[in-house]
Amino acid sequence: MCGIVGLFLKDKSLEPRLGEMLTDMLITMTDRGPDSAGIAVYTDEKAGMAKLTLQAADPETAYDGLQDALSDAIGEAVSVRVVDTHAVIDLSEAKLRKARAALKEMRPDVRVMSAGEIIEIYKEVGLPGDVAKRFDIPKLEGSHGIGHTRMATESAVTTLGAHPFSTGMDQCLVHNGSLSNHNSLRRKLAREGVTVETENDTEVAAAYLTWKMQEGSTLGEALESGLDDLDGFYTFVVGTKDGFGVVRDPIACKPAVMAETDQYVAFGSEYRALVSLPGIEDAKVWEPEPATVYFWNH
Repeated sequence: MCGIVGLFLKDKSLEPRLGEMLTDMLITMTDRGPDSAGIAVYTDEKAGMAKLTLQAADPETAYDGLQDALSDAIGEAVSVRVVDTHAVIDLSEAKLRKARAALKEMRPDVRVMSAGEIIEIYKEVGLPGDVAKRFDIPKLEGSHGIGHTRMATESAVTTLGAHPFSTGMDQCLVHNGSLSNHNSLRRKLAREGVTVETENDTEVAAAYLTWKMQEGSTLGEALESGLDDLDGFYTFVVGTKDGFGVVRDPIACKPAVMAETDQYVAFGSEYRALVSLPGIEDAKVWEPEPATVYFWNH
């Protein structure tokens, strides 16, 4: 049992409140997952620029001197903003691949949580309220985001096992449920050159979608393919650069509810995650249908 939330803003005037609203939604889901929590947010795009979100077990050592060292390594200035155990690196999009290679060489113990033009991911072991406080998530601004609070079933309680998982540029996924064929899929993805770094079945699902999109599928098509290729019980919420998607397995035993107004589209594992949203009393509220892909984009 885990808790999922998602919020896609249609009304730009709400963007300064994205982190605040997502935090309230996620804290409401605390009893669905006390082991770890995380949030992905999609921020303003800056032409030609990209972001890397990092995590380190020993941030004081890992990030000491990193800005100058990485700037020297890629031959271009970068900025490093440290937030507790995480750091967000802003750099030229053209230097992103070189920066990732340099980080692997210079700081092998640092993990890349996400990469893209606008995505930032923050996740750690602990209750949603504690994680939100550590990373000052209520102050984050953006156009959309998704969050997760985890009750571990398939792998250990670690930061790397926390959701969201990001395996492609500006892509991320959160999951409530369990995949029964993740080990065979992991081997298939390895043969296709797609690396899965953890033992978590959710990362396998994220990597599967990334692989399908690399092969030319849209997100909707990748999710449709997943209905045939991913065995188990699941509700997925997927974030992309310009929107988010929802899909439930054909049996749909994992709870899910959605709400839509002129200002936003919201997702929660339970309705109580949505009750603090503005105008929720006038929203269209429904339960997503089994084996049906829903997607909204800007």
